[in-house]
Amino acid sequence: MSIVILDFGSQYTRLIARRLRELGTYSVILPGNASLSRIQQENPVGLVLSGGPSSVYDADAPRPAEGVLELNMPILGVCYGMQYLAHQVGGEVKRAGKREYGKADLTRYGGQLFEGIQGEFVAWMSHSDSVTQLPQGYEVVAETPDTPVTAIENTATRRYGVQFHPEVVHTPKGGQLLANFLIICGAARDWTAAHIVDELVDEVRSQVGEGRVLLGISGGVDSSTLGLLLARAIGDKLTAVFIDHGLLRLGEREQVEAALTPLGVHLVTVDASEVFLGALSGVTDPEQKRKIIGREFIRAFEREAREYGPFDFLAQGTLYPDVIESAGGLSSDKSGAANIKSHHNVGGLPDDLAFKLVEPFRTLFKDEVREIAALLGLPDAVRMRHPFPGPGLGIRILGEVTPAKLDILKRVDDIFISGLREFDLYDTCSQALAVLTPIQSVGVMGDERTYSYTVALRAVTTGDFMTAEWARLPYDFLATMSSRIVNQVHEVNRVVYDITGKPPATIEWE
Repeated sequence: MSIVILDFGSQYTRLIARRLRELGTYSVILPGNASLSRIQQENPVGLVLSGGPSSVYDADAPRPAEGVLELNMPILGVCYGMQYLAHQVGGEVKRAGKREYGKADLTRYGGQLFEGIQGEFVAWMSHSDSVTQLPQGYEVVAETPDTPVTAIENTATRRYGVQFHPEVVHTPKGGQLLANFLIICGAARDWTAAHIVDELVDEVRSQVGEGRVLLGISGGVDSSTLGLLLARAIGDKLTAVFIDHGLLRLGEREQVEAALTPLGVHLVTVDASEVFLGALSGVTDPEQKRKIIGREFIRAFEREAREYGPFDFLAQGTLYPDVIESAGGLSSDKSGAANIKSHHNVGGLPDDLAFKLVEPFRTLFKDEVREIAALLGLPDAVRMRHPFPGPGLGIRILGEVTPAKLDILKRVDDIFISGLREFDLYDTCSQALAVLTPIQSVGVMGDERTYSYTVALRAVTTGDFMTAEWARLPYDFLATMSSRIVNQVHEVNRVVYDITGKPPATIEWE
């Protein structure tokens, strides 16, 4: 039992899925043109038509497949979805006299979608077209000063539409509206961490049978949680390999071992730091560094697979957003989404891979994985850790990576991250990092001239990592960090703080 969301190109589509799952109902995103049979495979009790940038009058406007809108179940249209829902049964849609973008106050609201909601209702608008004439059987149940038809419903056919985005945080009571839609659908509210774990354990046991599974542990929450899940599902049929490429944070290897081994994961740790650093010697181009690290990781992984194998399956911590992004968008086969980077879990495997893939988290969001991790006993130090790139500190050292520079950056990073935890600021940031730049500058320490490195500190806040704002860390905290770094890491005499958002910058420097 699920809610199916048809994606017509909105940047907020995945948020609809997340909000419905947070409300306890499993939801899945399918392309806007998904066939009727494909939709029915998900056993839906309700359907959501997402927003999108198109006009219903565009020649190539996205539309559901034949028969979809005749399904005997509630359908909710959001923005473009509402316009299409109204237009295809005789309603009229026109270019709005005034484009609404941003927050708007509903001057009135009612009907089934708004059942039980009281007080001010602030909605997040983003539209150029509006419904101007209702189709037969529909009534207006909400309006704003600039949009007389803000929400519509036809209770006889159980068709509903809203001209705003209930899924975004800028619509504070949007969650209550979506909960009402779930009630209308009669949707089960059993999508909990415990339920997910039970289902995934059964699925893994069914897929693997008597086979053996190889898992690469990175130290992040996804692969660590997957290790715990697989250990629960198949026990000693799992071998988890942790490749220490020498580019980890200070004490990270020991932290991962201490987190997983006591919980029953058969963990093999490999110290390959000399191999990786040797391969990186003299290399300064960031993309080349990434390729070398990726190549050496695969080689090291293959060596361990031969030693501890044979294996039938390769497990990966692929997440739902990885699948969506690597597909270049779900709305149609003609998506114009720019491919900024391919995810290593989705697009980086050879065609002649000798293993079958086990990807239990392929339909999950990051927050769901964190909930599962808590249930399985993963320590919070790993469970709530900020994202850390696969190439590690290798892409946080601008220019050549050397043992000496690694030592400097590890100490700086440890001071910064430890300081964030000490001052209760770690959880206010989505990601924090330190960068060792190749810049050396003149300084004065102890009445002596220095000529030492400059390090950059960076911390960002974000909901989806597609865009990000620089974290407004307190000045006193930044001053303390600067003082600690230059006093404890003598190779550094200057500390700067990066205040650039994404875009135009990326979160990492390389």
